[in-house]
Amino acid sequence: MAAMQTRLLEPEFLRQLEQLSLVAKRVFAGRLKGERRSVKRGASVEFADYRNYALGDDPRYIDWNTYARLERLFLKLFMEEEDLHVYVLLDGSRSMTFGTPSKFDYARRVAAALGYIGLCGYDRVGAALLGESMREYLAPLRGRPSVFRFFRFLEEAQADGGTALGAALQEWALRARRTGIAILVSDFLDPQWEAGIKALALRKYQLAVIHVLDRSEVEPDLVGDLKLIDAETGEEREISVSGVLLRDYRRALDHFCGSLQAACRKYGADYLRATTDVPFEDLVLRWLRSRGLVK
Repeated sequence: MAAMQTRLLEPEFLRQLEQLSLVAKRVFAGRLKGERRSVKRGASVEFADYRNYALGDDPRYIDWNTYARLERLFLKLFMEEEDLHVYVLLDGSRSMTFGTPSKFDYARRVAAALGYIGLCGYDRVGAALLGESMREYLAPLRGRPSVFRFFRFLEEAQADGGTALGAALQEWALRARRTGIAILVSDFLDPQWEAGIKALALRKYQLAVIHVLDRSEVEPDLVGDLKLIDAETGEEREISVSGVLLRDYRRALDHFCGSLQAACRKYGADYLRATTDVPFEDLVLRWLRSRGLVK
């Protein structure tokens, strides 16, 4: 796997990612045996507890040593290991094409890294491209050989069209069959974004929000008379950029980011704001680890 070629991640960085794993902060019921502990009791090798024997139980799991001491039948219970489902949800609207590198290219690399970590850890990893609706969907994959399909999905993804992030997330939440970790990567330039976060919270996903912005969106250096064109709607607006206007803009941006962070706290989601001038490797290896998303 170290020899894998992809336009998204460097081979040396892939080797570093193989040492990491995604962190499930609560237990999810899976479908097949894997490397995650389930709340259900199964028949793995790790002992969990005893319970009283009941008619119909498998007699192979009776603890006869305990019976010899207490003359009562107890059944051994073992911890069952099951898959963790991980979903990478990528904003593919045209606003994500802004910047150099574009927010979309940066977001794709984040998605690729997190998906690779999950697949190397034998989690089930799926993905979706969101815009005015759920535009594309990749059903959950499992195992290292599936990395090629996952990367191809991201490499072929295109950012285009408008944004209806709230509706797209609601659509995806209804389609996904199993809960797990949902990682949403977006610039959140849609007034209905909170409805989408709420939809995921109601479905009991462990949600991580990665808010991607270009540095010039955070600290614009514009001056003079300008014509602004909305990348998604084509709407034009002429403005005169002054110190007062820039101060108002920064105040509005701080309010917007604060509202998003507050909504994440409200719905139990992790929030991380990232600008595309932050080295991508630092974001994954340092910031996501410090927030407890990977270890």
